[in-house]
Amino acid sequence: AAISNHRLVAMDGETVSFRWRDYRDGSKLKTMSLKGTEFIRRFLLHVLPSGFMRIRHYGLLANRHRREKLARCRTLLGQDEPPARSPQTTEQMMERLTGRSLSACRHCGKGTLRIIQTFPRQRAPPQ
Repeated sequence: AAISNHRLVAMDGETVSFRWRDYRDGSKLKTMSLKGTEFIRRFLLHVLPSGFMRIRHYGLLANRHRREKLARCRTLLGQDEPPARSPQTTEQMMERLTGRSLSACRHCGKGTLRIIQTFPRQRAPPQ
């Protein structure tokens, strides 16, 4: 659920007040009041479209302590730490995934495309 009923504090014709936990301020419990339309907008951000399913990771793949748990599993299984991947540029990643260079000519596949000039977008004239 996006928000449980016990967190709702008050509601009038204009605003909805609810409790939330501020983790940046020592996990203090605070109250926030929002206009009804803003509350509904934020609430609907948590509603999945039809056909989608929420996936949560528990156990070894849960976010909390995941790195330590996976390292412990590797130790118990006698596996080495996988080599660290060097960061890739978007162009390098696309070439690795597609097998084609983004800088190669789209028509003949040979040569290298270089940006010489970029033109700003222009709005269409009003009709």
